[in-house]
Amino acid sequence: MHKHHSALGLAALRPVQPVTLVRPHAARRAARFFVEKFPGRALYAVKANPSPDLIQILWDSGITHYDVASIAEVRLVASTLPEAVLCFMHPVKAEEAIEEAYFTHGVRTFSLDSMDELKKIQRATRNAEDLTLAVRLRVSSDHSKLSLASKFGAEPSEVTELLFAARQAADTLGICFHVGSQAMTPQAYVEAMERVRQAIVQAAVTVDLVDVGGGFPSIYPGMEPPALESYFQAIHAAFESLPISYSAELWCEPGRALCAEYASLLVRVERRRGDELYINDGAYGALFDAAHVGWRFPVQLVREEESETREMAFSFYGPTCDDLDHMAGPFMLPADVTVGDYIEVGMLGAYGCAMRTAFNGFGATETVIVEDEPMASTYLTEEADAPRRSGSVVSLNRVS
Repeated sequence: MHKHHSALGLAALRPVQPVTLVRPHAARRAARFFVEKFPGRALYAVKANPSPDLIQILWDSGITHYDVASIAEVRLVASTLPEAVLCFMHPVKAEEAIEEAYFTHGVRTFSLDSMDELKKIQRATRNAEDLTLAVRLRVSSDHSKLSLASKFGAEPSEVTELLFAARQAADTLGICFHVGSQAMTPQAYVEAMERVRQAIVQAAVTVDLVDVGGGFPSIYPGMEPPALESYFQAIHAAFESLPISYSAELWCEPGRALCAEYASLLVRVERRRGDELYINDGAYGALFDAAHVGWRFPVQLVREEESETREMAFSFYGPTCDDLDHMAGPFMLPADVTVGDYIEVGMLGAYGCAMRTAFNGFGATETVIVEDEPMASTYLTEEADAPRRSGSVVSLNRVS
């Protein structure tokens, strides 16, 4: 894999295809932050970015447990990190996947949210007695930018029976939840932990593990959350007040927070039509979220000569023939951006590469290591974060 100091040096080579820029040092920094500061154990949510290189970086930085959601993710992590602890946290799994995970890959931790799933796990593992079973509760996603409240989670009327049954089947009984992606306030976890309290009291069972899931935020334009330490403090205080086993463990499942700053994308402008820019990646590539959920990623014009024109709002069209290949933005860039210019789209380490397809024959990208800092960082002070580059036009526009 080639290495450059920044996107500017790469743009000078005039690449025709999009280029993924990865920053291993940013992933290492995020992993160390969670390992050292979260008051429990952090599991990396592999779905956010399943790159074997990234998974190895996180392992080398102290992340030993991995939240896997499919048998393919189980196989991937098991082959990349044979000593890692894998936790199968998808609440609805194929019975064959459970069986392979347990007997072939040594998976012992499974999530569930129904009696049907509990029975399935018991059948597939042949009533194993060494299971960690985490019952997933349905909680609110009101404080998060992307909801995860509709598809999974046991309803309050179901929880007591399910917890009691899981307690009989489990060596270690856990409760887990997910407040949604990009939770913008620690209050999301405080309210969810109150649901955990109610469930424990009503079921009158001993709980050995509480997993607060993911949702830990990163910084994007118009989305500047509080410091992550405030989330950790709120979670720790709520955990300490729960009626749980004296030796109970606290887990979390960061995905976005561990990998968002790991990667960005260098794209080329192929056409300009007023305030619309046609670029060579889009909705069927790394910019799925920008198109389908209106996510605003930070952007900057990468050009040797700094532009002196004002910024204006642009939207993007991707390279495919589909009208849906449209990213409305707004993306703030200098008004003189033109055909042949390069734009870096930041904070795409989470879900960007994971969502890429080969629709219309597009999708191939080179990957290059860069040594500069990401456009925005949860883990750097403002002083360390800016200026990020010299010799390039910077349009971070964190709030606009």
